[in-house]
Amino acid sequence: MGERLTWAEIQKKYPDQWVGLVDVEWYPDNTATVKSAIVKYTDKPKDELTMMMLCGEVEARYTTPDNLFQLGMVEVHG
Repeated sequence: MGERLTWAEIQKKYPDQWVGLVDVEWYPDNTATVKSAIVKYTDKPKDELTMMMLCGEVEARYTTPDNLFQLGMVEVHG
């Protein structure tokens, strides 16, 4: 971990799991879509990543295709 990857690369490298992202680059016209990021965590459950996200430590995402909606995830930008 530690290298910058595109969202597609993250999805391919860490399929079907929660990831904690740092140094996130967002698409300029869509602040909810990750363009690239550094993967910091791949070993934490959704609940823990959600708390870390609410504290501003990481952005948490599930790596399934974008057409699958995950219930229970909150996105906060500050």
